[in-house]
Amino acid sequence: QVQLVESGGGLVQAGGSLRLSCAASGRTSSKYVMGWFRQAPGQEREFVAAIRWSGGRTTYSDSVKGRFTISRDNAKNTVYLQMNSLKPEDTAVYFCAADRRVGLPYTVGGYSYWGQGTQVTVSS
Repeated sequence: QVQLVESGGGLVQAGGSLRLSCAASGRTSSKYVMGWFRQAPGQEREFVAAIRWSGGRTTYSDSVKGRFTISRDNAKNTVYLQMNSLKPEDTAVYFCAADRRVGLPYTVGGYSYWGQGTQVTVSS
């Protein structure tokens, strides 16, 4: 089992920045892929970014590319999502996810473990 705990959400004005953290514990492994997803009210959960623990290969959704950066600190077992130039449409609950599969999955079904989520609200 892998436990994931997100933190760092909050209220920010449009154009501002936030950094989300996801602390992983339990049976973590360098073979894992870590992802960030988000879900706005009344909408489906959507992919934001993913990173592999080993090697640090990353991928992003088109809607956040160039504004968000995913990174990891292997020593701290923590993954980060640096969010810059935030827009009101970025408002959502942000979830951290993990899985042992290869590659960089971008679907909800590609991940076995999920955190509880952290709210990000961007005001206009």
